[in-house]
Formats: sequence, structure tokens, C-alpha cells
Amino acid sequence: MSAGRTVNSQSQSWGTPHKYVKAIKRFFGGSIGLDPCSNEHSIVRAATEFMLPHNDGLKEDWNYPTVYMNPPYGADRTRGTTIKNWLAKCALTHKKYGAEILALVPVATNTGHWKQSVFGQARAICFLYDTRLKFLENGLNTGKGAPMSCAMIYWGRDYYKFYDIFIEYGAVVDISNLQEEEMNTAREYMKLEFK
Repeated sequence: MSAGRTVNSQSQSWGTPHKYVKAIKRFFGGSIGLDPCSNEHSIVRAATEFMLPHNDGLKEDWNYPTVYMNPPYGADRTRGTTIKNWLAKCALTHKKYGAEILALVPVATNTGHWKQSVFGQARAICFLYDTRLKFLENGLNTGKGAPMSCAMIYWGRDYYKFYDIFIEYGAVVDISNLQEEEMNTAREYMKLEFK
């Protein structure tokens, strides 16, 4: 839940705004199983929370039916991790356990971590209409806007429910066809390779 931005702020507790927490809980049927990036100021209130900076959610098992994360956006120099590691854990967890996962992250479609863990892995993306999303800072609404666009990424099976709930907040795009294209490309490559 901590979207720590060491480059832009000393705060490590930038939290998800109220309206998105409500939408996430509605999507998950009222409660969230795991928040692997929680902090002492979190309003997410997941059943299980791994509290940053004391607990490293990347080292914990995410075998929960529902997961919501608002990961640290900057690099954690102490642990040697970045947002790339958090997104990879989302894709792996969905694949391994079939978990329904939502992640609030910066839009960075040109990066390797989006290409590896979002495109070809996730089911859908909601590109949020809030151009400068106002995160809670240490649990308070300070009115400060994020310096980048953000998106809600969904790894899961129920695209239509995701669409119905999140269309109010942004442009929802079904990217499941990228999974099929990736598989078709791999099949074509294998055919050529073994001729």
C-alpha cells in the first residue's frame, strides 16, 4: 500500500485514495485477502498485511484468493528491489495460485517490467482518469497530486466485473488478447525451429 517515492518525497507511506479502496473492496466482494505493501497509515485494511518497511512482502508467500497492492514506486536501495519485482510477483502469484490481483501503479508502458509482467500476463488495465492522482500521505489527504499517470492492473478471470466497477474511474482495456498473441507467436516460432 506504500507508494514510496524517495525521489519526490521523503514519505514512504503514500496510500491509496478512499474512492479506489471502496472500488477495490467492491470488486473483491467486500474484503481484501492480502495487502503485501501495507503501512501503519493504510486505510486498505486487508485481512493480512505485510507492513513496510519492517516486513518485506516480496519474501512472503502470496497464497491468498485476493491481493491488492500499491507498491513502492521508487527503488529500495537497502533491499535492491524496484517496482519491477512487485509486478513480477503479481504475475507469478496469479499464475501459481490463480489469485485475483489488483495493483495501482504508474503508467510505464515502455518499460521492461510492463512488457514482462503486465502485457501477456495481466487480464486488463484501467488507465485512470485522475491525471495527478492524489495519494494519501501518511494517511491524510494533503491534496498533492502524483507527478505521473497511474493505472489499476488486473490479473484475474472476471474481466466484465473489473470493467463494470472500474469504468467509472478510467479507460478499461481488455489485454487478454496479448496472452493469445504471445502463445501464437511462440507456437509459430516452435514450428519454424523444428522444421
